[in-house]
Amino acid sequence: MKHSKVHRKKPSGVGYLINRIQSLFVGLLRIWTIPIVLMLSVASGFTTYYGLSHFIIDWIAFVITIAIQSIVVICSLEIAGIHWKANRLRYFSVLLSLAIALSASVSFSYFKFYEISQKDNIHINRLNEIRLDVKNYLNETMRLKATVLQLQRQELEQAATAVSKAYLGTHPDMTKNYKNQVGEGPIWQHYDDIYQEKKQQQLALEQKFNQLDQRINKLQQSLGTLDVATDVEKAYYIFRNHFEAVQRQINQLASKFGQSFSNPPLLLSYKEFIREITPSLAMWQSFSLFAFICAAMVDFFTVLLSYRLEFTAPGPLTSQEEALVYECIRQFTEFRINKNDELEMIIEKTELEKARRYSDWSRMFVIGLLLSRGFLRKIDHRTVEFAPNIYPLIAEKMGDKILEIKLARKNNAAE
Repeated sequence: MKHSKVHRKKPSGVGYLINRIQSLFVGLLRIWTIPIVLMLSVASGFTTYYGLSHFIIDWIAFVITIAIQSIVVICSLEIAGIHWKANRLRYFSVLLSLAIALSASVSFSYFKFYEISQKDNIHINRLNEIRLDVKNYLNETMRLKATVLQLQRQELEQAATAVSKAYLGTHPDMTKNYKNQVGEGPIWQHYDDIYQEKKQQQLALEQKFNQLDQRINKLQQSLGTLDVATDVEKAYYIFRNHFEAVQRQINQLASKFGQSFSNPPLLLSYKEFIREITPSLAMWQSFSLFAFICAAMVDFFTVLLSYRLEFTAPGPLTSQEEALVYECIRQFTEFRINKNDELEMIIEKTELEKARRYSDWSRMFVIGLLLSRGFLRKIDHRTVEFAPNIYPLIAEKMGDKILEIKLARKNNAAE
């Protein structure tokens, strides 16, 4: 009987070439996934660190950020290889760790995107608040102005009436000697002096109000240019100076005429006006869906790609390990296609093997090897499923066996 070695015929053809190109492309994509995951983790880590650094010192924020991003990647890899039926406690502990890490990452990352998306809006809101405060204050000023002018006009009209009555001799305060005497007497002169004084006061008041109007116009102009000024600091201090000038003059008029006036608004200082956003509950009250989606999107892709990395084994098998794996897997008899469209097998002993006290140490060692390498995934305590990267290995071994059988039959027929 002749013994001949099996010489595999080197596959060729267009189909083989396409399959090789496809395998190479898929392999490159899997390799490229690793730097993408790392870059996404760095990007998410930067935004997480930025938010954390507002609460704690930098180096602690940096350490916590590394821990958070590491937990996200590690838990994503682990959860992809765990079936909840196999180990519920481990599955839910990993899921809980991933949820906590994602919550922390997204929450602190949200602040950075919120700051970017809402920076202009917050500046506009601050400016609008100042405009509203100034507008309300100027409305109160206009009411005070109207009240003072009305009082002054009433006093002037009363003084004019008194002068007219004194000229006609019908003023109630005149003595009998001057009653009903028409003309400019001493009584008329007295009331005329009062009238002229009131008239001068009216003119002086109108001049003051003209000055106030000019200052109000300057205040409104400085407030209008504040939003478009290139030198914001200079423009803001000009605005505050005009506002303080208006405020001083209004306080003088109110105290002079005994009028009550509401307290002026407390304007922001320049540092408060340009203050950057700080993390607080306010950013959640004015929730920005766009900022939240941007923050969550980075972590979502990190989890997704880390999850997909689980389908690639951490290391290839040697030729001896491949042969051992194929021979041991052949010893199992119960196989089926599960809901994931993967080949599933029972790793427990059959009833016959239990009756014969069969030792399955070698094949269980192989199962442990394949589970640790990522070629198998555990579903429960008695069932495992094939990972996609084990199919080519089994297919190659099956092809070798088929070729051996054909060669053996050919040799037997030749003999």
